[in-house]
Formats: sequence, C-alpha cells, structure tokens
Amino acid sequence: MNSLTKQFGHLCAEAHACRICPDLADKIAVLSNLNGTLKPKVFFIGEAPGRAGADRTRRPFYGDKSGENFRKLLDSIDLKREDIFITSAVMCSARSVTDANRIPTRAEIKNCSTYLKRIITLIEPSLIATLGSVALEALKLIQYHEFTLREHAGTMQEWNGRELVPLYHPSPQVIAAQRGMELQIKHFRALKALFRNK
Repeated sequence: MNSLTKQFGHLCAEAHACRICPDLADKIAVLSNLNGTLKPKVFFIGEAPGRAGADRTRRPFYGDKSGENFRKLLDSIDLKREDIFITSAVMCSARSVTDANRIPTRAEIKNCSTYLKRIITLIEPSLIATLGSVALEALKLIQYHEFTLREHAGTMQEWNGRELVPLYHPSPQVIAAQRGMELQIKHFRALKALFRNK
C-alpha cells in the first residue's frame, strides 16, 4: 500500500467517525475507494449523497436519477468513472423531517469543508469541476472566489492554483427546470478540452 492510499484510508476512517453535525450524526460519510482514483483526470464535487443514490450504494452519483444523468454526461465526453474522483460538499446524506433529500445547511457545509480541503490537498488535482451551487459555495470556504453558476457555468477559471470548471448539478429537477441536458453536455465539452490537453 503506497503512502497516498494509506493517508486516504486514514482520512476516510476519520470522516466515517465524524459526528459534528447534529442532524447528520446518524449518517456515515460517503468516502472510500468507491469515490474513484486518487490520480484523477477530473476531480468532481457534488452537493451531498442522495438518499436513493450514494447513501444507499456508498458510491457518489450512483444508483439514482442524478447518477444516471451524470453517467450520460461522462459518456458524452468519453470520460470513465475509473478516470475521475468524485466527492461532495457535505459527505453525509442531508435529509428533511420526511426523510427526503434536502440542501445542506451552511453550518454543515462549513463543518465538512475541513475534509474537502484535506482531500484536495492530498490528491492535488489540477482540474476541479463543481456540480451545482452548493459545491461552488463550499470551495469559497477553502479559498475565497466570486464565481457564480449564472455567470461562469461551463467556463474555465483559476482557483487556488488549479483549473476550475463550475457546472450545473445533473439532478432531474435542475435539468427539467431550466438547464436542459443539451446545455449540460455543452458545458461538459469545455471540461473535455481541458483534460484532453493534459
């Protein structure tokens, strides 16, 4: 086992034992070798594990409709799951009182930003893609920026010495509301141009 794998294993164990957020104390962080390669072409950050997806399968963006859409988007640029690493702004599944998925609170995002920062520092990705506004906001807590999805979706930006491409979340709600699949595919193509040149 090499040093990187070992350090990542320790970080996963720490995240699994974390109980800082009161409303998420009964959940276990989705962080393991199922998140992807530690030498990724693209480092993706989502919002939080979905109830029917990552919280159930322990694999981010897998097992639900958002995961299905994400796979289609990856396929559109010939990017395989084995070539990426994907984590979340909040690594435990945030649920409402009715047990539905909910948007993580600012406090939850802040609490988890320590883990996100440590993962980025450990993996040292040169190219990061955020999926949705929560992920983009989470990066702001690590290194301040003023990027917004409205203005910067599908464009390459410099963030903390790395290339960053803000993308819309691939949830069915976002796609149905105003960000159709065609637009998301177009934005993913901007991503392809960057990792293909590496």
